[in-house]
Amino acid sequence: MTTAPVRTVRRTPLGAGEIALWLLGAAASFLALFWLITQALRLPFLPDTIRENAGLFVQGAQVTLYLTIVSALLGLVLGVLLGLGKMANDPLLTSPGGGLGRLVSALVAGVCSFLIWIIRGTPLYVQLLFAYYALPEILPPYRALLAWSDTLNLIPSIPVFSVFVAGIVALSLNVAAYNAEVIRGGVQGVARGQTEAARSLGLSTFQTLWTVVLPQALRLSLPALVNNVVALLKDSSLAAVIGVTELAKIADQVRSSTFQPIPALAVAAAVYLALTTVLTFFTDQLERRVKIASR
Repeated sequence: MTTAPVRTVRRTPLGAGEIALWLLGAAASFLALFWLITQALRLPFLPDTIRENAGLFVQGAQVTLYLTIVSALLGLVLGVLLGLGKMANDPLLTSPGGGLGRLVSALVAGVCSFLIWIIRGTPLYVQLLFAYYALPEILPPYRALLAWSDTLNLIPSIPVFSVFVAGIVALSLNVAAYNAEVIRGGVQGVARGQTEAARSLGLSTFQTLWTVVLPQALRLSLPALVNNVVALLKDSSLAAVIGVTELAKIADQVRSSTFQPIPALAVAAAVYLALTTVLTFFTDQLERRVKIASR
């Protein structure tokens, strides 16, 4: 009796086309979600205050999503830089040598560690206020950026665009500090033998980091990074303190104008739940695909 040969399935790494398809599916799902929210908030059995302000709630949800996406992307890049900067003294990231090189590495590690300590140790609420009211007084170029951003009309529902920019700055730096620690843990989770093998093959420190260490570190860090993005979506509600007309701000405006807090806040909570559910679904799909590709 002969046995059938066992076929092995080779998993290919996650490619650009598959990532683009994933992004397209996520974008289409959020567009469909906004349409469903609009229709749901206009159902006849809902209070008049909700049906009349359905469009405002959808606009607020869109601004919340804009804040989350832009801040998450910037926070990932800054988080990688801060995380690697904090490890500047680590032999994994430094070339053999001494003198000025070690001094620069120590300085970079100290600055990055200090920034992470400050951001993680202060409330996001205070950071938002600082980014909008205090930082422009300290950095004239930043003040000029905020003034220039007010001349833009990229999001019609945000007439004062500088508040959106300040919100992006604060949220990006906040999530970057948490991403930095996640990335640092991922880098430390990569087997040292792999870096030693890469260097024995003649790869430079940068080549070893870029082609061997960082891809594996990001894969190891993905679950925690995903959790940070979901938390960022919810934390974006604090941007209302500087006047960003996101979902929480819209709900508060409807509450104050109608004197009916329960319907307005219940709708805001339901929309936040819908946004986080869709976001979690797609991030879970990406995480699962990355795990399969790494086997």
